[in-house]
Amino acid sequence: MTRLVLGSRNKKKLKEMMDLLGNLGLELSDLSPYPNAPEVEETATTFIGNATLKATKLAPVLGTWVIGEDSGLVVPALGGEPGVYSARYAGKQGDDAANNTKLLAAMTHLTGNDRAAYYVSTAVLADPAGTVLATVEGRCHGVIVNEHRGTGGFGYDPLFLVPEYGKTFGELPSEVKQKMSHRANAFRQLRDAIREKMGK
Repeated sequence: MTRLVLGSRNKKKLKEMMDLLGNLGLELSDLSPYPNAPEVEETATTFIGNATLKATKLAPVLGTWVIGEDSGLVVPALGGEPGVYSARYAGKQGDDAANNTKLLAAMTHLTGNDRAAYYVSTAVLADPAGTVLATVEGRCHGVIVNEHRGTGGFGYDPLFLVPEYGKTFGELPSEVKQKMSHRANAFRQLRDAIREKMGK
């Protein structure tokens, strides 16, 4: 069975990939089975740049197909922040509480449409030689609320309100989020490329 590796050790991202691509007849995994896989520095200034770095650097080393994915939150009224620095917005990688606190502080003066935001997910498919065969992007639009709501999800989810549901990603059931999230939108597009390029 052909293996497709998500270039991440984030179990929540892996679960989303399993839910969205699990019926394609592929052996799906993250980097957990590869303890010696190199840490790819996210040195690009765009989501697509970081996703491409992960895919093209990891695929030749692992000798398998790789999906490089980079995602984050964009607030246009803040000039696009947190953007590619979403996971380390407050300084420390993956400190969701500090990142949320910094975002709320940065937006205290913003009201109405200026609180609009969107999540973006860029995914890049590379073959075992490291050649990029597909690039996709998914978005999900919402509004940043003034306080934490809900305990589900991760990242900025408790602050990201989806207007059509009147709830944040932190409040919505995971099955609802996975149907409409930025990553779901990206991976749905990726399904077609996987079928075409990998013969699935």
